[in-house]
Amino acid sequence: MVAIVHEGKSIDKSFFQLLLDDLELNTSQINFYGMGSKNNFFNKEHSQYEALQLAIKEEEITKLLFIIDADESFEQTEIKLLKTIDELQISEISYYYIACDPITRKGYLESLILSSLSEEQQTCINDFLTCSDFKAKTHDKSIFNIIYKNAYPSAPFNFSHSNFDPLKEKLINLFNESL
Repeated sequence: MVAIVHEGKSIDKSFFQLLLDDLELNTSQINFYGMGSKNNFFNKEHSQYEALQLAIKEEEITKLLFIIDADESFEQTEIKLLKTIDELQISEISYYYIACDPITRKGYLESLILSSLSEEQQTCINDFLTCSDFKAKTHDKSIFNIIYKNAYPSAPFNFSHSNFDPLKEKLINLFNESL
């Protein structure tokens, strides 16, 4: 078995399941560990890490993929995540993906999704957010998800876009024999 440790709860997990299905990977071989907020990733005492450590000790989990949002600083996120993985003493079976807009290296999973849209579609969503009355519209990921799903219901994600390639490669590598 392998594990995906991700930020958020059901929204992120459902996205990963759709991507795994698109890649035709067996999701029954994956345990998902939703960490909730980003800060939980850096708390080595978090209950999800306790469960994960037990599964590793019992050899139920042989590889891990951490997927975390960059937010404002890709570099700071990477430094903190690598430190946590090292402190948990699971570096040898772990690798990671930091979700963000690949050009700015800022943002979150939704920024990656937005980057895969055509320029016209990006403008449409951004213009709607600009003229709307939504509060915290630059940081509210759930608003983006609602708008995206309503605006493009017949083509929910463009997984063939090259911006998804690094994440797809990490997911495929979960099923390879070695890291």
